[in-house]
Amino acid sequence: MVTAGLDFRHFGTDDLADIRRTIIDLHAAAAGPDRDDDFKKKFPWFIDHWGRHPDFACVIAYDGDQPVGFAYGAPAPDGRERWREYLEEAPEKSLTFAYSELAVHPAKRRQGVAKALSLALLEDRPEHLAVLLVDVEHPRVQALYESWGFRKIGERQPFPDSPLYAVMLADLPLK
Repeated sequence: MVTAGLDFRHFGTDDLADIRRTIIDLHAAAAGPDRDDDFKKKFPWFIDHWGRHPDFACVIAYDGDQPVGFAYGAPAPDGRERWREYLEEAPEKSLTFAYSELAVHPAKRRQGVAKALSLALLEDRPEHLAVLLVDVEHPRVQALYESWGFRKIGERQPFPDSPLYAVMLADLPLK
């Protein structure tokens, strides 16, 4: 997929060794040099955790040979999805893709790269739904996901030292 002059390349579990450093470096660039929080330090663990999933899916956007953004996730175990506790009744079609991470290099922000990465990651997925978490202290990011079809259904703190996140759910395919 090529959008706005970028090349969107798809990767899976078998590619993790080749793309791991690229993802870590992009994440650090997106977080910024002044941000030295625990999540930034723990991020390599998260990429290894998600990357071990047999159906791990990752899309990296390239401008020429330069990586400028990524998005990744994996299917959630059926019946154990983290959104279920927030709805009285699960949707009839409930297979879920857990959208774990999205990062865009600061030089490429506000150019539609985040949406293009999200669409590339979620297009043609066999799951019916996508779920993601957004730090509640980032309402503009939440609004961006809402503009793509996600809706906030609850809040959770997945780890004792993590921020409080909005749990967001969307029907697939995204509109």
